[in-house]
Amino acid sequence: MRRRACGTVATHMDRERKRRTRLVVATSAALVLAGALVYTSFSAASDAKDPSQLAASAVAGRSYQLTGKVVRGYRQDGNVLLFRVRDRNGTASVPVRYTGAVPDPFRAGREVIVTVRKQGAVFAGEKDSLVTKCPSKFSADPSGHAT
Repeated sequence: MRRRACGTVATHMDRERKRRTRLVVATSAALVLAGALVYTSFSAASDAKDPSQLAASAVAGRSYQLTGKVVRGYRQDGNVLLFRVRDRNGTASVPVRYTGAVPDPFRAGREVIVTVRKQGAVFAGEKDSLVTKCPSKFSADPSGHAT
């Protein structure tokens, strides 16, 4: 039986119950937020597609990450860059119409990643999404040593 003479036992029990309740609520909230963060991170991730994959299966209006090498013959028309991206190890290519910042190392033969949407026969690049992958400073010579 509880004693309520001075209220000390009942007050002590109420404090422990409140403390435990706060701990459970805070832990539950942290778990829900962590789960939401993990879900958002994984659902937002998308694999980069090669030009041959996009040419075969791209749906108009949907956003894709396109990766490949820039084909010779690109041109700047005002603030629009018109170029083709080909498979890294192949000949399939798709045309890209891009508006936005163009990285300094952009040139034919360089590998790029750009976010695109299919619009008819052309892939429209999202503004400022073009990234040029720089070649490695070091390459292995035939003997296997870095040069």
